[in-house]
Amino acid sequence: MCLAVPGEILNIEGADPLMRQGRVAFGGIVKRVNLAYVPEARAGDYVLVHAGFAIAVIDEEEALRTLECLAAVDTRGDST
Repeated sequence: MCLAVPGEILNIEGADPLMRQGRVAFGGIVKRVNLAYVPEARAGDYVLVHAGFAIAVIDEEEALRTLECLAAVDTRGDST
């Protein structure tokens, strides 16, 4: 099963369409993400990220709703 996680693009580096990267925030964690598949993405946009690649630009409401669902199934706590 594959899972894509939404994050917000903080900034973008690089002009080469295949090597363009963004710093993307995922609820307090920031990662570098390849933006080759979303050439229309801009800083401030929310993207779905899978395996280090942004695969789609999504609206903020959808991103926040998805993050809420992921938080609801957080398994780090005690399950007993």
